[in-house]
Amino acid sequence: MSHEPESPRTPEVPEPDAEAGTRAQPDPMRPDERWLRETMRGILTSNWLVTLLAIVAALVLSGLLIAIADEDVRDASTYFFARPLDTLAAAWDSVAAAYTSLFRGAVFDFQAPTLARAIRPITETLVAATPLIFAALGLGMGFRSGLFNIGAQGQVLMGAAAATYVGITWSLPVVVHVVLAVIAAMVVGGLWAGIAGFLKARTGASEVIVTIMLNWIAIWLVTYLLTTTILRQGGSRPISPAVGENARLPLLFGDAFRLHWGFLLALAAAALVWWLMERSTIGFKFRAVGANMDAARTAGINVNLIFVFVMVSAGILAGLGGASQILGTDKTLQAGSAGSIGFDAITVALLGRSRPLGTVLAALLFGALRAGSPLMQTVSNTPIDIVLVIQAVIVLFIAAPPLVRSMFFLPSPDGSRRVKEVAA
Repeated sequence: MSHEPESPRTPEVPEPDAEAGTRAQPDPMRPDERWLRETMRGILTSNWLVTLLAIVAALVLSGLLIAIADEDVRDASTYFFARPLDTLAAAWDSVAAAYTSLFRGAVFDFQAPTLARAIRPITETLVAATPLIFAALGLGMGFRSGLFNIGAQGQVLMGAAAATYVGITWSLPVVVHVVLAVIAAMVVGGLWAGIAGFLKARTGASEVIVTIMLNWIAIWLVTYLLTTTILRQGGSRPISPAVGENARLPLLFGDAFRLHWGFLLALAAAALVWWLMERSTIGFKFRAVGANMDAARTAGINVNLIFVFVMVSAGILAGLGGASQILGTDKTLQAGSAGSIGFDAITVALLGRSRPLGTVLAALLFGALRAGSPLMQTVSNTPIDIVLVIQAVIVLFIAAPPLVRSMFFLPSPDGSRRVKEVAA
């Protein structure tokens, strides 16, 4: 029997009502997006051993740079062939002094005169890690959902501006004031990120380009607002007044330490994100879209709506990061208040493989690098730029798992295992 007269099968074509509100769905697998998606999958599905070895390799390579930059090492290297042990000893002393100073400035200062001074470094690490946890959690949700959100910097800054406005213009009771300031940061951060999600859903615009552009818009918008009465409110410098006492996040251990309740909120956010991504229906849809967008659409998931939800959720978390930075740490807003939080959060999310626990640990590592670098510079005369080198090298190794495996002679994972990890 012949089946030639049968009509052609078209299971690949989406149902007309499956993506209501869109007239033309752009190809979700353009060559550039396909490469980016496969690269991200390779990063997110690498195991913890590869991540740990990437950090070790970065520290070793940075140690070599520290030794090369040290004047005593360079002097000893002039007669290396006559007395090679002098060069090796000088290099060891230089690297050991640098990393010891980093430990003292980030974890525990065993040379401090008092116990409070000795444990202060670890609290500074937690302070620096708090906004990174918030922002990286949001980015990680996007990465696992197939969206490459590069706009955390602008979202953090907009959230910080909203929290500052509520903190300096309203006069409310203590609990109400800080809660409303935090909510304002969440709302504004979510709406700002939602712009990219909406454009992605309606027009297929690349979220990478849109979020990068939104970063610049946010930076210059906040810079402008700081020259007006909206945020400056007196004075000639582009800086806001300090937020009211009632709008500040309470300190955890009194005035001797800067650690505030924002850190506990960050841990709670990590737990919430874990539940959302691993145990909730919407989280399953997020992961389904990230694993295979076409299959998710065929299964009846409104992919465009997921784009918006993911971006809004990421913006809410980034806005919380901005609120914690202003209401808990800085107390005032400047154009540079966000620092490099949004960009460092990208590395933190990748290093933590976009999982909440890994993200928290990676943020603690970056917080330690940030908190310990000043003492490393003053005590061991190590250039503070070495910290940036460590971060950059970590990014390099994290982005290239095969390179790390080849360096440490690790076997490549089999294809079936990779498929299972992506599906999970």
